[in-house]
Amino acid sequence: MRTRPELVGSFGMVASTHWLASASGMSVLERGGNAVDAAVTAGFVMQVVEPHLNGPGGDLSAMLWSVDDLGPSVICGQGVSPAAMSIQHFEALGLKLVPGSGLLAATVPGSFGGWTTMLERWGTWELGEVLSYALHYAESGFPLLPGTSAAITAVADLFTQHWRPSAEVWLDGPAAPPAGARWTLTALARTYRRLLDEAGGSSREARIAAARRGFYSGFVAEAVDRFNRTKWRDASGRDHAGLLTGQDLSVWEPEIEAPVIVGFADRYQVLKTGPWGQGPVMAQQLRQLEAAGVLEREVRSADWIHLVVESAKLAFADREAWYGDPIVADVPLAALLSSEYGAQRAHLIGERASFDLRPGSPAGRTPTMAALPDPLYDDIADGTFGEPTVDRGEGTRGDTCHVDVVDRWGNLVSATPSGGWLQSSPVIPELGFPLGTRAQMFYLQPGLANSLRPRVRPRTTLTPTIALRDAEPWLAFGTPGGDQQDQWQTAFFVDVVRSDLRGTLNLQAAIDAPMFHTTHFPSSFYPRDAHPGEVFTEDRLPSTVLDELEERGHTVVRPGGWTLGRLSVVAKEGEQLRAAANARGEQGYAAGR
Repeated sequence: MRTRPELVGSFGMVASTHWLASASGMSVLERGGNAVDAAVTAGFVMQVVEPHLNGPGGDLSAMLWSVDDLGPSVICGQGVSPAAMSIQHFEALGLKLVPGSGLLAATVPGSFGGWTTMLERWGTWELGEVLSYALHYAESGFPLLPGTSAAITAVADLFTQHWRPSAEVWLDGPAAPPAGARWTLTALARTYRRLLDEAGGSSREARIAAARRGFYSGFVAEAVDRFNRTKWRDASGRDHAGLLTGQDLSVWEPEIEAPVIVGFADRYQVLKTGPWGQGPVMAQQLRQLEAAGVLEREVRSADWIHLVVESAKLAFADREAWYGDPIVADVPLAALLSSEYGAQRAHLIGERASFDLRPGSPAGRTPTMAALPDPLYDDIADGTFGEPTVDRGEGTRGDTCHVDVVDRWGNLVSATPSGGWLQSSPVIPELGFPLGTRAQMFYLQPGLANSLRPRVRPRTTLTPTIALRDAEPWLAFGTPGGDQQDQWQTAFFVDVVRSDLRGTLNLQAAIDAPMFHTTHFPSSFYPRDAHPGEVFTEDRLPSTVLDELEERGHTVVRPGGWTLGRLSVVAKEGEQLRAAANARGEQGYAAGR
């Protein structure tokens, strides 16, 4: 039995991590907007209703297939490090890692630039029209999610003792508001209304561009600059001022790039971001899995799970050694994604679990890995971690947000916004939102692909996906989940392809199926912890499967039956459209007809 039906129709589909975002995006489609209009609308709504998982001060990684362009584009709304940010600055402060909270980890907030660039270039609606949905919830109120209430509760003392601006926005007296409470974000609404009021122009595109200038060169940038001159408490247990300036915002622009493309099982192609994100690890896993004959294995058998997990260990080891902003890092991407290299790596997968981190040597090059501080936890105060979820006990690490849209014309969008989490940085009073902390993903060691440098992109975990079937756009999908995003997506996609080849495809069934992932390699988030050989598995898997995984040497962690995976997906199959969304957490939904 599935948790809900797979949606099938012909007009339009929206699937996301929050029902209000999906409903808002579907409303846009009903009113004549296209997939981009709907995705941008849902994105701004998620900033209001999922504030512990994303916000205006955060980042965006998105991918679309445009019918007008007859092809795909990647929108990189990942902001860069400040010009003043350097390894030497953190060494002078006595820090071994970039703190996971506070102002020191702030990069340029790229989310607003990414969403508005999408809207300007591929959308049809005015910015005020798409923002009207988020403004409605910010001004009239929205129901607090249990996760939002829990995140506020976990940092309530931090708010009252050190981050008073956050306390004024998020606390109800001395305590966190309960789940389900109707909450408003009036300061954030004022910021958006002012951006709209000051955005003049003779065309829709000019007005959107003017609003973006207001954010990155106007009053928003000025407020960010002033706020970063004050010292605030961070995860190191000390107070530090930030490095981000208004000038950093004014010289940054979102980038539009071509995707990385890799084939799978003859009929299929998977489109991912470049190595400034972790997207290519999914492409590497698919190369390995195809070489290892994954489609011939029984799905979710111990043998199948072992193969998927071991391929992830190898691909993520390469991520650690080779991935970074290609503007400054020499990433051997073509070699990493070649069929030959995938087959070489697949031969390393044995019958037992590996406890080693084994980066490869693409094109004969020697890998270089980070030497993480030991012990890792020296800089951590009061158990504060850098990941967007506070609870680390149930395998739910690394949550963020996601939305997928397909419209009746055949446009597809897959978008993963994140960062600017309410629990990770103090609220800027004039703006009503905090900055992001994405710089925690840099290494404070020179000579690495992902070493901290001024004005470069940290290697993000945000990784949306579009898949083609027989060279035609087919799926848009993705998930929250930090380092788990490409692991969950790979397992999902291999399952979907196998079902599609057998004529038994049901997207909801693939999302509902028991999920798993490994924490074998260093986390992208502060404090960069790793747990070699560890595999999280939902315990809805048969006990015989879990027992066999342990016999093969895996350290199996069983967090519960419905705890892993946050996938959503939309599909286009000729004139027929499909959608499905994750039931875990009781907030993701798909809408369509």
